[in-house]
Amino acid sequence: MAQQRNQADGAKFCCSICLDLLKDPVTIPCGHNYCMSCIKSFWDEEDQKKIHSCPQCRQTFIPTPVLVKNTMLAELVEELKKTGHQDAPADHCYAGPEDVACDVCTGRKLKALKSCLQCLASYCEKHLQPHYDSPTFKKHKLVETSIKLQDTICFRHDEVMKMFCRTDQQCICVFCSMDEHKGHNIISAAAERTEKQKELGERRQNIQQRIQDREKDVKLLQQEVEAINRSADKAVEDSKKIFTELIRLIQKRSSDVKQQVRSKQETEVSRVKELQEKLQQEVTELKRKDAKLEQLSHTEDHTQFLHNYSSMPRLTESTDSPRPEINRLQYFEDMTAAVTAGRDKMQPILTETLALAEPTTRAEFLQCSCEITLDPSTAHRYLVLSEGNRKITYNVKIMSHAQSPDRFLYIPQVLSKDGLTGQCYWEVEMSSNHAEVAVAYKSIGRSGDFQTLFGHESWALQCGNGYKFIHDNCSTVISGPKSSRIGVFLDHKAGILSFYSISESMTLLHRVQTTFTQPLYARLVLGANGDTAELCKLK
Repeated sequence: MAQQRNQADGAKFCCSICLDLLKDPVTIPCGHNYCMSCIKSFWDEEDQKKIHSCPQCRQTFIPTPVLVKNTMLAELVEELKKTGHQDAPADHCYAGPEDVACDVCTGRKLKALKSCLQCLASYCEKHLQPHYDSPTFKKHKLVETSIKLQDTICFRHDEVMKMFCRTDQQCICVFCSMDEHKGHNIISAAAERTEKQKELGERRQNIQQRIQDREKDVKLLQQEVEAINRSADKAVEDSKKIFTELIRLIQKRSSDVKQQVRSKQETEVSRVKELQEKLQQEVTELKRKDAKLEQLSHTEDHTQFLHNYSSMPRLTESTDSPRPEINRLQYFEDMTAAVTAGRDKMQPILTETLALAEPTTRAEFLQCSCEITLDPSTAHRYLVLSEGNRKITYNVKIMSHAQSPDRFLYIPQVLSKDGLTGQCYWEVEMSSNHAEVAVAYKSIGRSGDFQTLFGHESWALQCGNGYKFIHDNCSTVISGPKSSRIGVFLDHKAGILSFYSISESMTLLHRVQTTFTQPLYARLVLGANGDTAELCKLK
């Protein structure tokens, strides 16, 4: 009971912020007591609000109260300390699973504050006090607490390892230096620490410099992202306005055309109806005369018939029967043709203007990749197809191909099975430099070698000791890094054909800008027996 009462008395003198006995206690206007440093720190965090409050009752104070030490309360706290009436340690003072526990405490152990290298033990605040007060422990080395304190003890000699063997790069004790490490390059652990501390500082400087450099790079990339987003947003907004103007112009032109057509329609219909009305009147008059003549034809008296017949008026000549005038309809056909012609002019302009730009990274090229297979019926008799008709091998001993009018007769080459239009990207892996990566029209000659190698129906990159681009009886020497893999990009509509050297990066070797009038076919040519070339799988 007495212990519980003492703990209750001690709790009255605890700061509600740090949960410890009051240090330099102050009383604020609401009557609550705090350590002077605790309440100052609390109010420092509230400075932005410019209103200070009590952490317990939340009463606010304007202006900030002047803090004065409560002398009476401070004396009571000191007396409580001397009589030993202290509050039981708070839960956060006890050692947890990740903490170093005091080696002296019994029962529930408190957290250790320091470890002693001489005692090889760790102490809480209470049990550490003799190391500060007693001359016996004055020379003991106190260090920050460590769970791995035993790692500083030599497992052979049970001594603190204060030496460092540079020969074996390990910490040792004084007995190790006279035993198995005798004759080695040995210095004190403190000296080695000094050296390593310098290296550590240099490494940290390097790391910090790299961090700064990378942070700058990240910032630059972020700026690039923002610039891209701004540019894209502006392009979307500008294109939206332009298309809105185009739509408005087209709608206005459509309205004008509709008005013109309807006006012409009204004029022509009115003209035709007027003529129709005249003809209808003529029909009515003719029917009336026909009725009189029919009545006269039934007269039985001959004299009366002749008398009346001679008095009948002569029939006037009829006007020519009107026929639909073709030129009246031609206007509407011409109007439709004019609108169609306008559409046909605008369509390619918009298509070319808005055509996708050529990719710039391999990832973008791979998005345009297409699966290409080779056509066995076009393969030269020395070429063997494999890997699902994606790979060719030059073999002079194989000549079992069936007859085909599409087969190449003299040059060891082959075309793809399907024609290529739109945007397409593929890569070719070659076993040697004696190969040719190309595209061609399907109409390329099958016999003779000159027209297939140098003709205007083929665009080829020849790979040998260097690179050559061949088209229309001309060859151009090209410089670039050698690689066994060549990438080909085709934008048929835009008339773009590009060849790339593929290694760790993509290097543009040659680019063609022209007009393709027919679908193109991938074309592979081998130069020597045993050579291979394969269309790579990119998806």
